[in-house]
Amino acid sequence: MSIPSFLSTTARSLSHSFSHSLLSPAPGRLLPPKSASRRNMSSRRQMDHLQRTASNSRQNALYPARVCGIIDESETVKRLRIAVHPDFTFKAGQWVDFFIPGVEKVGGFSLCSSPRLLQQEGVIELAIKYAKHPPAHWVHTTCTVGSSVAMRVGGDFFFDPSPSDPSVDLLLVAGGVGINPLYSVLLHTADLLHLNRASGSRDYSIGSAHLCYSAKNTQELLFQSSIIEACREFPDKFSCDFHVTQQSADVDPHLQPFINRGRITDEELRTRVDPQRTLCYLCGPPPMIEAISKALMDFGLPKDKILFEKWW
Repeated sequence: MSIPSFLSTTARSLSHSFSHSLLSPAPGRLLPPKSASRRNMSSRRQMDHLQRTASNSRQNALYPARVCGIIDESETVKRLRIAVHPDFTFKAGQWVDFFIPGVEKVGGFSLCSSPRLLQQEGVIELAIKYAKHPPAHWVHTTCTVGSSVAMRVGGDFFFDPSPSDPSVDLLLVAGGVGINPLYSVLLHTADLLHLNRASGSRDYSIGSAHLCYSAKNTQELLFQSSIIEACREFPDKFSCDFHVTQQSADVDPHLQPFINRGRITDEELRTRVDPQRTLCYLCGPPPMIEAISKALMDFGLPKDKILFEKWW
């Protein structure tokens, strides 16, 4: 894969400290967990992606990449299929620093594909909602198949079990485009189940996974068909509840068994919490994450079993 001409300039710019970055705020980027200072939304809101994630783990390498497919995932979300360098790796749930030629600001987008897709086809996927922020705006107005970009993986929010790890039950809670990293986690879990099935053994000890996913309407429920397909393929392992908060129209019959009107409730979450087995991943707007985190702790789930990222 040829290296884009802008990559050397981009790489040089990365040698400067984040505090001297000329990049400006990136609404929609995820804010990682595990730091009390990161919970102060008012002080973080004006920071750009690189500043907000400066304390996060990230790879050193910046890799060239090429857009090889563009899909309208919804009226407001485009899914990019991106061919990447052979050395590119990531864990389910992580994000990328997203560099675009001619665009000064750096995007921060969660991967929505599985590591196995990368292994098999050499591609990753990003689902990006329309916004005026330059990287997202470029995706929706300028990006074409063949466009060159560069990416670097980062983030401490991921699911990457080893065969020797004990079984856990996953509770995945998403709001809006916060589904992206959780969809990657769900796909990765399904891939591990497929590996177990193919080998005829239990190479990985996989518990259950339940997804609670809230969006304005059914059109904004990203990846809905493949989520339902996974639940039907592994009915003893996967389940989901979709929530729509601003829909008055009738729901399509094929979605009706999975649809709830209104927000995710404490009662729904309570039935999914086993303090001994549950590991919860949350991603969505900060107020939603803070309210659900508190509810889960009230139900007895230890704080270290509640992992979250806040998007802006």
